[in-house]
Amino acid sequence: MKFYSTRSREHQAASMEAVLKGIAPDGGLYTPLDFDSMQVDLGDLLGRNAVEISTLVIGKILDDFAPEEMRALIEAAYDGKFETEDLTPVEKVGDDFVLELFRGPTSAFKDVALSVLPRLIVASREKLGVSEEIAILTATSGDTGKAALEGFHDVAGTRIVVFYPDGGVSDVQKAQMVTQEGGNVRVCAVRGNFDDAQTGVKDIFADDGRSGWAAKSGARLSSANSINIGRLAPQVAYYFKAYCDLVLRGEITLGDEVNFVVPTGNFGDILAGEFARRMGLPVAKLVCASNANNVLTDFIRTGVYDRRREFYKTSSPSMDILVSSNLERYLFLASGGDFDLVAGLMDDLRSRGVYTAPESLMDIMREHFAAGCADDARALEAIGRVWREYEYLMDPHTAVGWAVMEDFKAREDNGCVNVVLSTASPYKFCRDVLSAISDEDPADGFDAMDRLHAATGVPVPERLARLRGLPVRFADCVEKDAMLEYVKDAVRRDA
Repeated sequence: MKFYSTRSREHQAASMEAVLKGIAPDGGLYTPLDFDSMQVDLGDLLGRNAVEISTLVIGKILDDFAPEEMRALIEAAYDGKFETEDLTPVEKVGDDFVLELFRGPTSAFKDVALSVLPRLIVASREKLGVSEEIAILTATSGDTGKAALEGFHDVAGTRIVVFYPDGGVSDVQKAQMVTQEGGNVRVCAVRGNFDDAQTGVKDIFADDGRSGWAAKSGARLSSANSINIGRLAPQVAYYFKAYCDLVLRGEITLGDEVNFVVPTGNFGDILAGEFARRMGLPVAKLVCASNANNVLTDFIRTGVYDRRREFYKTSSPSMDILVSSNLERYLFLASGGDFDLVAGLMDDLRSRGVYTAPESLMDIMREHFAAGCADDARALEAIGRVWREYEYLMDPHTAVGWAVMEDFKAREDNGCVNVVLSTASPYKFCRDVLSAISDEDPADGFDAMDRLHAATGVPVPERLARLRGLPVRFADCVEKDAMLEYVKDAVRRDA
């Protein structure tokens, strides 16, 4: 399988090299075009467990790994780490369904991929004979950071630096990161928003590409963000797993189409659904759910991507994003691999803050995608109402998805089963969730955790409960312009 940079036909890589590099030398994202060779036999998946489905699906995408190698990687990645044996259970809520992606060690959907990615990187490093240590750079809007830290801490041959927006994550998310154990980890706040942190990480890659400073310190840069194809591939598997679960439970018949409603800011989680569709999954619509930072909703509806707008801090901070990296991959796919078009659009976004996609491309996108948005008030209302009606507790990101699903059903119900992807435990955002179901005003996130459990009886994930009282290891905070020197210092100091 060849992976192409989205911006230049000159840069191609096999899957191991793409995983190891994370991002192409020209700043593009490694993306496959040949989905014919990645078709999945749905009938063959029925009755298989989560590890087996993941092995087959990920192996179709990252085909440098032999099936037995991939099976060993997946088993080691997931064994004993998730609350449920099926990893990502599907729950029926009223007439609709919720795909619970938060049953992993950090209570967020990123665990599904970031339990696997470190093992993919280490295996790729060994098989390609790379001697340098791999320095993982990650920008997080809340959940990726902790999941990456959990996956990479004390992994031989790696080190990891995580940047998060100062004041832009929940109390619990911050506590998860700044108390992280491990001798190869660094965590730093950035004075700015997630887009500043994400752009800073991309700029660091570009600077290293020009001058090669990492190699001089015995390191090679890579990424744990979904710009890395090794991060995206494991997410494709849970779409297939959810579909098989619905078939086995008699909710649908094999071959029936399903709608997946995905709360997303960086377009990675929903792009995994598009990969699944192109690999043979019967998907009617992928519904993109935005919060008040609704740049993706506007783009899907108008074809104009404009990041020059007010940035909102919301109760769903993992979606507080105005520059959605993985949309670049979709533009590449929908244009049939038009490198020049994608490079031009990305240049417009960087230099002008806006671009307009060709209408022919948008026609393709709207055939398979729908979009909607819900602000904090609407999301919190949905949390309270769903709890009262069904005794099902959602976090604010899932609630955005639920509200958008309701709008979608009212606007263009296509008669298909609807599955909302639930990206995080409600206990990661317990202050907002508590306020949505009661009039209580807790002092902090951990006080809210206790009160939310008392009010609902929903179990608190053990690892979140243990955060209270852990010593803070990382209190660094830098301006966005200082991120490069911070990484250089981390690489030199840890070399």
